[in-house]
Amino acid sequence: MNTCILQLNSPLSQSCFLRLPLQKKQNNLLLFPRLRRLCAADTVVAGEQEEPPSIDFAFVSPRLLPDGTPDIQIRSATGGKRLRDIMLDAYIDLYGPYDAPLSNCAGFGTCGTCLVEVVEGTDLLSPRTDKEKEILKKKPKTWRLACQTTVGDKDSRGEVVIQRLPEWKVIEWE
Repeated sequence: MNTCILQLNSPLSQSCFLRLPLQKKQNNLLLFPRLRRLCAADTVVAGEQEEPPSIDFAFVSPRLLPDGTPDIQIRSATGGKRLRDIMLDAYIDLYGPYDAPLSNCAGFGTCGTCLVEVVEGTDLLSPRTDKEKEILKKKPKTWRLACQTTVGDKDSRGEVVIQRLPEWKVIEWE
């Protein structure tokens, strides 16, 4: 299989690499390798402070860019927050066409408009709530409500790949 490597540079001076298929018809999982920290916890140099714990996110848009590559936004946040709050604080479009004052429930878990698919990093997320189980009972297990999903705790580190608006996605994940 032919692939190309795409390097994404985030505004936080970090980079990640995505392996993309050259043929659009093949369904391959985008590889989001762990971002290397400048200062690992066990190799702190004297006089330097350890980097605070954070979780790196890759938010994948449901549409492709004009050149055929996925539109991916890289962000970092501390754990212990709701996924909805992380996305809104980072100016990530969460609601798409439902982004109107009366079109969503403002995070109470009753409307289902903040639907996302967790592609990678499910181990960092809270279990599904009762509200999620009710609203998402006929949806895949990887789909979550961002307003009901807590990401890690304050000491968590890792990566999470989120597909926004999964019902309109153009990338099929393996």
